[in-house]
Amino acid sequence: MTKEKFHITLSHGAGQRLDVFLASHLREFTRSQIQRLVADQRVRLNGTWTKASHKLQDGDVIEVEPPAEKKSLLLPEDIPLDILYSDEHVIVLNKPAGLVVHPGAGVERGTLVNALLHHFPGIERVGHPERPGIVHRLDKETSGVMIVARSEPAYAELKRQFKAREVEKVYLALVWGHLQVEEGRIDWALGRHPKFRQKISIRSRHPRSALTLFSVKKVLDEYTLLEVKPVTGRTHQIRVHFAASGHPIVGDLRYGGKDKAKRPSRLYLHAWHIVFSHPVTKSLLEFFAPLPPEFQKIIHTPSVS
Repeated sequence: MTKEKFHITLSHGAGQRLDVFLASHLREFTRSQIQRLVADQRVRLNGTWTKASHKLQDGDVIEVEPPAEKKSLLLPEDIPLDILYSDEHVIVLNKPAGLVVHPGAGVERGTLVNALLHHFPGIERVGHPERPGIVHRLDKETSGVMIVARSEPAYAELKRQFKAREVEKVYLALVWGHLQVEEGRIDWALGRHPKFRQKISIRSRHPRSALTLFSVKKVLDEYTLLEVKPVTGRTHQIRVHFAASGHPIVGDLRYGGKDKAKRPSRLYLHAWHIVFSHPVTKSLLEFFAPLPPEFQKIIHTPSVS
């Protein structure tokens, strides 16, 4: 990007917010990125710094300095990926259990982002510099379908769809015990645990609303296989809701308790099905993530009578 200059007139920009005007004229940036440019004092209005929310007036002159080039510390890694679909704007993949989505505290390499940078190098410039292309996440222990943005327009639109709860997500979960109902809802609010900050709890001091819908697919000797639809997308929502209901997910060593003795091979939570609108063409897209072998074994186990 080179330095940009805009002259505001009554018929061109007057009355608009500064960030809205710039987002419509600098298409390579999302509105949130424009707001970061303003906060970083790379946007001048009539020669002085201003706020992103400033209402433009006739005669205003806007000058935009290009953002400072940042050398990415993320390294591409040749990690195999199970790609279900890709085009110039979107990637849909089947994430295996055990793969962290992006680098963070204590994890610098071996993540999904490192793999994406190898297979799709252009993604480095999409979205957040520390987690390029990522518009939603799955826990490390959770497998299944994920959407990744491959262009800035796709990134902005997919983030909007997730925030507006327009993306339909369906999980398969194997929980301990037998439920008393064939289908139901759990709507306990969730937030950080009051003592253990790495955990989520229904007893948080600052909870946020959370809604999970479920239906029983199969009843086994010790377990129940459920189809689960998280209406909201809170951290660890499905895991905490079922643990708090007395039916923790099999293999959940953080919230499950009883699994510590039996040590199942994995967390039995799989993001199975997703439906969303293509961020550019607006066509409806639907994908199913193939079931891992552990889930296939459960599917073929006879139900109890």
